[in-house]
Amino acid sequence: MSFKERVTDVKSVYQGNVIEVELQTVETPNGHQATRDVVRHAPAIAILAITNDHKMILERQWRNPVNQVTIEIPAGKLDERDHGDDFSAAKRELNEETRYQAEKLVKINEAFSSPGFTDEKLSFYLATGLTAVDEALPQDADEQIELIYLSLPEALAQIRQGKINDLKTIMAIYFWQSMVGEANE
Repeated sequence: MSFKERVTDVKSVYQGNVIEVELQTVETPNGHQATRDVVRHAPAIAILAITNDHKMILERQWRNPVNQVTIEIPAGKLDERDHGDDFSAAKRELNEETRYQAEKLVKINEAFSSPGFTDEKLSFYLATGLTAVDEALPQDADEQIELIYLSLPEALAQIRQGKINDLKTIMAIYFWQSMVGEANE
């Protein structure tokens, strides 16, 4: 069975600093014509950073699209400084946003954030053996970040209470929980 759709037309709707939006006309495998809204986004990274005292580093910041303060793991998009290398982006973002460097920085996995409408792919990293950076990179001028540190039980409680509602962060916390569970088996 074939699932692949054939794109027959693409119209550029919007080109911004972070995203591009296309309206695609496609032919489905059964011959029907349909339209698809597609958001193009640069690849991105997200970091589960665990301190030596077993707390995760989270960021509290304002997010305009949802009109609220969110609690998220450190994350960011790849840019020209990274030359297409997500490991480089993870090191850079960890420095910029938390002022830490990792003795061990390991890719956990890659996942599409919402493949029904965007091509954004997130590479998830686990950062351990954290120490303060020797040279702090400049933070993005348009970001105001407050770091918070939560234990695994505290992070799980904040998910249940609806205080943590960012999907990549929830996934990272559940991954951390699975790591702890595997270590106890």
